[in-house]
Amino acid sequence: MTKQFSLSLSKSVATLKSLTPVIVFFCVSAIANAQSTPQTYPKITGYVGTIHPIVTYSSNKPAYNFDGAYVGGLPTGINIWKSPKIGFSFEFVPFIRAADGTSKMSNFLFHPGVLFALGQGYTLATRAAFETAGRYGVTPVLNKVLVKGKKSSFYVAIPVPARFGNNQPASIGLAFQFGIAF
Repeated sequence: MTKQFSLSLSKSVATLKSLTPVIVFFCVSAIANAQSTPQTYPKITGYVGTIHPIVTYSSNKPAYNFDGAYVGGLPTGINIWKSPKIGFSFEFVPFIRAADGTSKMSNFLFHPGVLFALGQGYTLATRAAFETAGRYGVTPVLNKVLVKGKKSSFYVAIPVPARFGNNQPASIGLAFQFGIAF
C-alpha cells in the first residue's frame, strides 16, 4: 500500500510539474490583460464625506465655527468623468447645526459642478451653489486623493464657498472636507 501511495504521489508531482508552465502562462496572461485594459469613459464614481466650515468672512466680523454653535455637513455626490481630465459632479450636502444642547438640519445645499483632474491625485471642482437657506454662489474646491485603493480612495478637500443673496452681505469662507470615494 505504501508503494502504491508513493507511486501515485510521484505521478501527481510529475503531472503538477508538467502543468506548471501552463499555469504560469495563464496567470501571466491574466495579469497582463488586466493591466493593459484601458479605462472606458464615461466613468461614474461616487463619494461620501464630512465637511467642517472653519471661518466665514463678510462685511460683518468673521464668523468662526464652534463660536456659539457647531455646523457640519455630510456631502454625498456622483461624479461622471467624460475623460481622464474632465468630468461633471452632482453633490448634495445637508448641514446640521448644534447649539445649546439641540441640533437640527439648518440648510441643504445642491452643489453641481465641473471637475478638472490636475494630476498627481489633485482635482479642481468648480461648483455652483444653491442653498435652501436662500443663498446662492460658487465654490471652488481643491481636492487631493491621499490613499488610492483598488475599489476606493480616501481624500481631503479645501472648499472656498462664496455666497450671495437672501438680504445678507456677500461672504466668503474656508472649510475642510474629507471622505471616501468609490
